[in-house]
Amino acid sequence: MNEPATPISFSTKPSSLTTTNRLASPWLGTTNGNEQKTEHEYSPLLDQLTKVWLGHFTANISPASLISAYVDWMIHLMASPSKQYELIEKAARKSLLWSMYIINAVQPEKATCIDPLPQDKRFSDYAWQQWPYNLIYQGFLLTQQWWHNATTGVPGVSKHHEDVVTFAARQFLDMLSPSNFLPTNPVVLNETRKSRGENLARGAAYQLEDWLSNLARKKPVGTETFVVGKNIGVTPGKVVLRTCVAELIQYTPTTESVFATPILIVPAWIMKYYILDLSPHNSLVKYLVDKGHTVFMISWKNPSKEEHDLSMEDYRQHGVMESIGAICDITGSERINAAGYCLGGTLLAISAAAMARANDNRLESISLFTSQVDFTEPGELSLFIDESQVTFLEDIMAQQGYLDSNQMAGAFQMLRSNDLIWSRLLNTYLLGRRTPMNDLMAWNADATRMPHRMHSEYLRSLFLNNDLAEGRYRVDGSSIALTDIRAPIFAVATIADHVAPWRSAYKIHLLTDTDVTFLLTSGGHNAGIVSPPSHPNRSYQMAIRRHDDTYIDADSWQKQAPNADGSWWPVWQTWLEKYSGKQVATPPIGNAKKGYAQLGDAPGRYVLEP
Repeated sequence: MNEPATPISFSTKPSSLTTTNRLASPWLGTTNGNEQKTEHEYSPLLDQLTKVWLGHFTANISPASLISAYVDWMIHLMASPSKQYELIEKAARKSLLWSMYIINAVQPEKATCIDPLPQDKRFSDYAWQQWPYNLIYQGFLLTQQWWHNATTGVPGVSKHHEDVVTFAARQFLDMLSPSNFLPTNPVVLNETRKSRGENLARGAAYQLEDWLSNLARKKPVGTETFVVGKNIGVTPGKVVLRTCVAELIQYTPTTESVFATPILIVPAWIMKYYILDLSPHNSLVKYLVDKGHTVFMISWKNPSKEEHDLSMEDYRQHGVMESIGAICDITGSERINAAGYCLGGTLLAISAAAMARANDNRLESISLFTSQVDFTEPGELSLFIDESQVTFLEDIMAQQGYLDSNQMAGAFQMLRSNDLIWSRLLNTYLLGRRTPMNDLMAWNADATRMPHRMHSEYLRSLFLNNDLAEGRYRVDGSSIALTDIRAPIFAVATIADHVAPWRSAYKIHLLTDTDVTFLLTSGGHNAGIVSPPSHPNRSYQMAIRRHDDTYIDADSWQKQAPNADGSWWPVWQTWLEKYSGKQVATPPIGNAKKGYAQLGDAPGRYVLEP
């Protein structure tokens, strides 16, 4: 019987920094009753308010983290005369190189003295090869290269601090790029002459429109044309379970018969679930349903301040585990296929390991999309995660009860500032060209919040301590191990992923003792997953590692795995068929007799909550 979710009791009393903790130092001795400190004297409220205030000026990045990285770099650079000499020599050589280029730059086919990186498209237009703009951008690239040399390879600097200083220097230089300013950008100047300034007028209008939209806390212009339940997230289905953290959607079959083994999809709660059910031509859910699969999807609740005490275990128990139980009761199947996306894949891996330890064999197969289970190499996202930064975020979250979507979006945008910030500002405000909104962009603007307790546990247990990969993550009081998982795994990674780098996702080979099919597809963290067969210019590599095969490192795998053109969806669906059983009659939607009545139409209530 499906019982109503039991309300969670939220504790408002701080669990740390108590009087006992503060007075336990052996250097201070003990206090007698007359010297007992009152509770409010050690309240963290002032600390929290201070960090909330600081966060407004630092984009919620810990200033202590940045300063400690800079000091580490500066002190070791000062203590390394050889590195100083190397930088002086490089500066002199680059200055001479640029001077020689200036002398010969009037020649139309003069070879450049430095080429942009392959992914840097800022200076690709032919207009940049004309004098004097060729001098400007060549000088900028030489300066950018020198700063990279200055912030890397300094003996004694910790790897994390080196990465932070390099990243900060790159952000500053990207902001000062000549492509961002009207007088130094020949493409913008040509457009301005050609349109007689209409591009700047349009850009000014767009800027005012965006400013007013941000002031009113509205979504970006153009998102209003995409409405969940009307033209995105429209695959028919019913909500058959609602808990304190999630709704479970069962989709209506479109085939006369279906595979016997249903599939559960666990999305990340850092995003709305409908990225996997965008417009009908872009919907993975519709694709699976049309192939004869019985599909269930978790739709996470967008937490408010009242849900600040929700934990990782709440998401596992009331999200994944209750959904598995409901699916088995509704369909009558003893086993299910499960797929997890991003953080949802990490939670699915945790659930699978806990189930394996308990001899719970209800998972027939496991699919992980851009998911990490080892966090020692999480890419540039690790720049924002250290003890100082996590403590800073914890104090901010303690005040508001959650991590706001805007606070997360800023960090992700900075990882790709050229593409997501400066290129957009250039095209919109200087060239006067607003990029048309599409369903994926509209979804990206519909972000969610992260409850305080869960996000703190996630950052500390997984990112800082790497407990899951190292066998310290505990469920129901006991540690779990990914090596206990015996269900076959299909892991999808994307080549340009800045959130879950593919080499990090590849570590699933090291941490499990089962058959792993690993697929590396083109695209990024989101666009690489939303890859219908009709999408052009897609490609992938795939190889299978049996549980008793010897290990192949990621780079060797990439050299050996065969390349193929097209979408990865049909490949995964073919793999999924092997674990989906025979064709049977379509199951009912919900099962009222077992407590799973139809609670409403898809997309449900939770996804629409602001």
